[in-house]
Order: sequence, then structure tokens, then C-alpha cells
Amino acid sequence: MDMFKKVPVREQDPKVRATNFEEVCYGYNKEEAVQEAQRCIGCKNAKCIEGCPVSIDIPGFIGKVKTGEIEEAYKILSQYTSLPATCGRVCPQENQCEGRCVRGIKGEAVSIGKLERFVADAAAENNYSQQAPAPSNGHKIAIVGSGPAGLACAGELARMGCDVTIFEALHEPGGVLRYGIPEFRLPKQRIVAREINNVTDLGVKIETNVVIGKAVTVDQLIDEEGFEAVFIGSGAGLPKFMGIDGENANGVFSANEYLTRNNLMSAYRDEYDTPIHGGKKVAVVGGGNVAMDAARTALRLGAEVHIVYRRSEAELPARVEEVHHAKEEGIIFDLLTNPVKIYEDENGWVSGLECVRMELGEPDESGRRRPQEIPGSNFVLDVDTVIMSLGTSPNPLISSTTKGLEVNKWKCIVADEENGKTTKEGVYAGGDAVTGAATVILAMGAGKHAAHAIYDYVTNK
Repeated sequence: MDMFKKVPVREQDPKVRATNFEEVCYGYNKEEAVQEAQRCIGCKNAKCIEGCPVSIDIPGFIGKVKTGEIEEAYKILSQYTSLPATCGRVCPQENQCEGRCVRGIKGEAVSIGKLERFVADAAAENNYSQQAPAPSNGHKIAIVGSGPAGLACAGELARMGCDVTIFEALHEPGGVLRYGIPEFRLPKQRIVAREINNVTDLGVKIETNVVIGKAVTVDQLIDEEGFEAVFIGSGAGLPKFMGIDGENANGVFSANEYLTRNNLMSAYRDEYDTPIHGGKKVAVVGGGNVAMDAARTALRLGAEVHIVYRRSEAELPARVEEVHHAKEEGIIFDLLTNPVKIYEDENGWVSGLECVRMELGEPDESGRRRPQEIPGSNFVLDVDTVIMSLGTSPNPLISSTTKGLEVNKWKCIVADEENGKTTKEGVYAGGDAVTGAATVILAMGAGKHAAHAIYDYVTNK
């Protein structure tokens, strides 16, 4: 065994998976997981823990995998996270825990994410029990949103004995885990539903189809319904557009809508009547993980797909793994390319996307080199569908109906980075509602930190 290289993980063949919505990565079996765990040297001052937003005892659970004690490994994991099978699949470990791994200095980092996934999946297959919650303390907490921030906050508070109710606007819980991430990356029934059940098994109640700010306000939750504190983890579901000519044409979608139709409303399944415009030639504008998800979804629905991104491959914000998978499956990357106009046919449908070639200049405030247009380089991309994946911002409904809740110029809730405390007494917030669109694990970290601040608040009033 080469201790400097990861144990390879099995995946579906690219040509096969490009035609289905089954999970791409098969994950480790027990033999492979134990072998990969042997590569962990069990650092006493573990940098990987510092890189984890929820501070999992990574050497601890991997140490148990190393000796084949998988149930013990799960007991350790479940003390720190409510969503290990989810995080093992979709978190950017290469920039977090694995990015700090000492093994990575002279070789490849330990596959922490794949090991986390293995332990969580083994726990489900073998019905391992998670850590039991503390006895009830009678403190009543409301959570707005059942995405990763809300689930993490709810799970943590429930473990501490609080009476927690989650209010979810949609008809199914899970937030972005349910509507945003495709089945081929994160199976909904087998993984998402199971991990939500783990949270409800702790005593957390979930009420769906409740739009906070409309059905009931944050103030009413506190003043009339007896909740001692409220955590807002409502995400960032308001899509952004470019504002170019033709953006209102038929066949132009936000990635948010496109993925919601396919993931939450199962448009890809024959037995569902959810309409979705697959398109024959699709351009996805953007370079993040959501853009990759939209592009790979459109491919599976039968389209030729182009990623249109104004910077180079080195600046792509998507995970390297997602870009690699997209290329393997046949996605075409039109890099250093920026849309300037959408053309319509006589019936108002997309008939082409005019773009301009770009070159990279000096770095901007983000540290990435600023793209600049190359004069006279305009051309038209032959497409019939355009999907805009340019980021999202929070819906202003909650902030506009909650007195004393301050937002910034991007309409994100202003909250303390350490504990999620907002400008309104008893109200905390975290995740994309505060930061704008970010990662699942960062949202979970915010929810977990806020949970401890909320517990201190309600027990010391």
C-alpha cells in the first residue's frame, strides 16, 4: 500500500452515468475504508479539526475505523454532526479538513470526507444508534428553515434538551439539500430523508408549508406562541440575473428554478408531471457548484451543454471534483467567455447567446484576476436554453416583517460571526441568510455555534 496516495474510490462509468440520475460515487466498502484510515497518523494537535466548521474529532472517528470499530466511529461522529452522510458527499473537504491534513504535505491528504460518508452509511445499514439527547429542560426554541443551518441548530439544541420546532416554507424539509443538490450527488430518500429522520428522532418537530413573515411573523413566534428564542436559517433562494437584453425570453431560467423543478419536484422521473424545459443545446452561465449541478442535470435530460464562464479554469469556484466529473461526462467549457445578449425567435424563445471573449487583467478585491473584454471578439453560441447560475441572495420577506432586524446592503441579515446573534433580542441567524450563498458545512457550523449561544441565552435569562 502506498501511504502517500489515497485509496481510489469507485464511481459509475462517465458514459453510463451521463444518462441516469443514480449516484455517481459508490463510496468505500469496509476493506477500502479501513485501508484508507491506516493512512491517518492520528496527530495530537490535529490541524484537520481546525479546518472543520463543526469541529468533528476527525482523528478520533478515523482511529476507530482503522481498527474496524465502525459503530464506535459513528458514536463519535454523531456527537458533532447531524448530517454526516450528507457532508461526506457534498462538503469541499479539499479546502477544509483535508486541506489541513499533514499527510497532504508530502502526498495526498487522507480521504476524510469519504471515510465520514462510509461511517454514516454503515450506521444506516446496521441501525447504529446516535447519541441520546439530554433530558428535557423545557426551553422552547423556534427554527426558521430546515436546510443545513436549521437542521444543525435544531439537532444541537435538541441534544441539550431543548423543545425545538422547525418551520419550513416548502412542502418537504431539507432546504437546499432537497431542492438544490441533484440526486446523482445527494440521493434524497436514501440520504437526505434519513438524516432528517435522525434529527426528528432527537425530538425535533418539523412543520412544513409555513412561510414565516406571512403565515406568522418572528415577533408572533416570541410574543404569542411562547418561543424563547428564534434561529433564522432561511437560506438564500432569490436568484440573481445579468440584466442583459433578452433575459426575459422563454427558455431562460435561474439555476434555482431549474434545479428545484428537477430535484424537489422530480421532473426527471417519468411518473411525475412536473414540467421542465430540457432544451437541445443549453448554456449555463456561471462557474460554481450550482452551475455544475445545473449543467450535469441538463446533460442527463438529453441536452448538449456548455458552461459559459468569464474567467479561466484556475478561477472556477466549483469543486475540482465537480469540474472533473462534468468534463468526464461531456460538458463543454467555454471559458474566458461572457454573455452580452440573448437572441429570441419570432415566438419569443431563445435562439442564441451572444458572447464576448475575455482576458484576465489585474486582481480585483476578491484576489482573482479581473476579466476584461477583448474588443471585436463577439460571437453567437447556438443554444435554445440559457440557465443563469450567478449566485443567490436572501428573500427579504423575513427581514421586512421583523422590527429591529438589521440587514446589510446585500439584504443579508446582520449577525455576529461567532454566535449568530442579530440586532434583535432573542433572535439569532446563520447560514446563507447571513453570508449569502455558501457551502453546506459552513451553514451547519453557523447553526451549531448559534445553538450554543441560544442555549446560554435561554438558560441565563
